[in-house]
Parts: sequence; C-alpha cells; structure tokens
Amino acid sequence: MNLIVGLDDLVVVAVVAALTPLLVAALPGPRVPQVVIFLLGGVLIGPHVLGLAESGSIELLANIGLGFLFLLAGYELEPHLLRERAGRLAILGWVISAAIAVGVAGGLTAAGYIKDYVPVGLALTTTALGTLLPILRDNGMLAGQFGRYVYAAGAVGELFPILIIAVFLTKRGHFIALASVAVVGVLALALSVVPWLARNPAVQRIIREGQDATGQITLRWAMVLLFLLLAVASRFGLDVVLGAMLAGMVLRSWTRRLKIDTTGLEHKFDAVGYGIFIPIFFVYSGMSIDLRAIAQDPLRLVALFLLLLIVRGLPSLLVYRRDLPARQRVEMTFITATSLPLLIALADIGEQDGIMLPATSAALIGAGVLSVLFYPLIAVALHRGATLTPADVGIPAVAPATAGEAPAPLDGAGPGLPPARAGGAAGAGPDRSDE
Repeated sequence: MNLIVGLDDLVVVAVVAALTPLLVAALPGPRVPQVVIFLLGGVLIGPHVLGLAESGSIELLANIGLGFLFLLAGYELEPHLLRERAGRLAILGWVISAAIAVGVAGGLTAAGYIKDYVPVGLALTTTALGTLLPILRDNGMLAGQFGRYVYAAGAVGELFPILIIAVFLTKRGHFIALASVAVVGVLALALSVVPWLARNPAVQRIIREGQDATGQITLRWAMVLLFLLLAVASRFGLDVVLGAMLAGMVLRSWTRRLKIDTTGLEHKFDAVGYGIFIPIFFVYSGMSIDLRAIAQDPLRLVALFLLLLIVRGLPSLLVYRRDLPARQRVEMTFITATSLPLLIALADIGEQDGIMLPATSAALIGAGVLSVLFYPLIAVALHRGATLTPADVGIPAVAPATAGEAPAPLDGAGPGLPPARAGGAAGAGPDRSDE
C-alpha cells in the first residue's frame, strides 16, 4: 500500500469522524445516532459516490475498530446473567427467531429472491448490543430489571450468531472450525487466570502507580489482550469479532481480580475506542455500501428492514409476556431488531463466497443502517412517553410493612440482585457518547 495514499485516505476518514458530532448537534428533531452519520459519510467519500478515499488503505484500522466495538460489548456482558431468568428468556427468544429465520430464508431462496440463504437467515437473528449500549444508556433505559433483560437479549443476539459464523460459515471443515473455537476459548480461559500471577504486592503497586499519566499500564495490557485474541482468532480462520468479544469478557475478569478502578479504565476505552478506532470502522463500512445496487432494487432493502423487526423483534412480545409490561415488551421488540456490525460481517462473508447477490449484500447493510436509525429512536420515544416507575430507574419498590415487619423489596430486587448504578444496569460502565 502506498503510504501517501493511505495517509490521504485516513485524513478524509478523520474529517468525517470529526464533523459527525457537530452535524448530530445541528440536526433538528430527535438526536440521530452518530453511527448513522458515520455510515452516510462513508458512502459519500467512498468509491461509489465521490471517490475521495479507498477502503483498502484503512482496512487494518477498521478491523481494530470492529474489535473495540465487540470488546466493549464483551466487557459489559455478565456471563452469570445468561444463567438467570433474563438469560434463559433471551436464549428462548433467539431460538424462536432462528426457527422463523430458517423458514423465511428458505422461502426467499425457493422464490429465487436470494441465493446465499445461510448468511441472510443468520443476519435476521442478530442484535447490535455494542451499537445500542450508548444510545440506551444516554436515555436511561438500562436501569433496573429491564436493563438486565436488554443486556441478556443483546448478548445472546451477538454471541450466538458469532459462534455460528465461526463454526459453519468457514471455508474449512466444521470439525476443524469447532476445534478452533475451542482452542480460542481455552486460551481466553487461560488468560483469565493471569491476575493470579500478579498477586505479588510489588506487582500490584506497579499497576496502581502506572495506570495513569505516561505509564497507562492497564490500557496497554488491555490492548495486548485485544490484539492477541484478534490475531489468534484470525490465525485459526475465525472471525475477529469472536476474539474481540472474548477479550472483553477476559478483561472484565482481570479488572475484578486485580481490583482495578474501572471508572478510569472505561473512560480511557471511551477515548481510544469511540474517539479513534470505532468511527473508522463505521466510516469504512459505509464506503462499501453500493447505492447503485440498492437503487436497482429498493424493495429488497425494505423487505430485509422489516424482516429484522418480524424475525428478531416480534418474539419479544411472546417471550417476555409474564415478565415485562406491554410498553417494555414493545420497546424490547425494537431494541432486539436493531442490527448492523454483524450484518456487515455476514455481507462480507457472502461476497467472499461468491454466492450472495451484490444487491442482497448492499440491501443487508442498508437494512442494518435503517434499523440503527429508526428502531432505537422508536424505543426511546416509547420510553420517554411513559410515566416512570421506581423500577424503571433502578429503585426497588417497597411493600407496605405491617406491624413488626421490615419493608420488603419488590420487583425482583433483593438478595442476589445487586443494585443498579445510576444510568445503567448492574455492572454497567459509565455513560458513553452516542455512537
């Protein structure tokens, strides 16, 4: 790659990223997620419109941005949450979506509308947890029990498709792919015990003294962890998002065992991830959207956009009928139907296979863009339009106490359920910018 050309392309991408928050602030009406402007800016500067930049010269930085996005999603995930009721319901909802997706993809294939039915069907079962978190957190929608259901549904909607991509959408045999996933998983487990090696008081003192200023030791080792698992996943022929999500889960265990001040570390992730690499990934993704292919068959985009809501979103109305009020079930419908990063990965896989139609690939990414633009805004509007209850903001309601009895917490709050932080679910990090 020509260095001068690569730097010129990077300047153009950086300008798009820098202008985006200014445009978001200037636009009237409801606040548009920055990711949408990133993508539209990428379309504008890309080879299909103005031709100001080529995607190949920033591919490595874009992959790091994708890795950061899923590292943050893995970092937010509480593995034990999947064993609780919220996790079990999330898994049930995903299984229902997968069953519907099989029928829908099969029908579209039989009708000759699509050819690469596996990536398309899998795309309809995904949820963009990493993209949703800052939007929902900025609007106070991750507090209390509802936040736990959102985290669980989003985690399942990312983790399960990632595993299927790693095992079934690979050019190698399924057994070898499964073994590769197992090897990467074992490596992640092995890395999770690294903090035990740092129990020495001298080592802990070095970590405490070097985590800020010019040392930045915790951030640097987090980057080592991310790059290591990205490289290992890539070497084994797996998608980098699997390594990135595992890196986030391992990093969470590191911070707990080393008793690191996570607030400061999370602010650094905001600066490095949302400030640099994640915008590059989304602008890069926009550069690959072929508007001509979409314009030739716009109904394909509309169909996929609606199918995301039907296949991934509507099962929430059934699954959470005994656990959430009607309004929150509808909110979950639009939240779970929001998808984008994995759609980009699946479109790329389909194009590499040489089976997916260019119109389908472009429409798949376009449907993801529309889902990020509209579905979270609808969920936020529903949330803002309803009367808040104590449970909505993470405050457990208190039952009236009879004589001689202490007040009892309601709404599932009690032993075993830690109180939610202000503005987020239990275990959630600080507020992040609206990416």
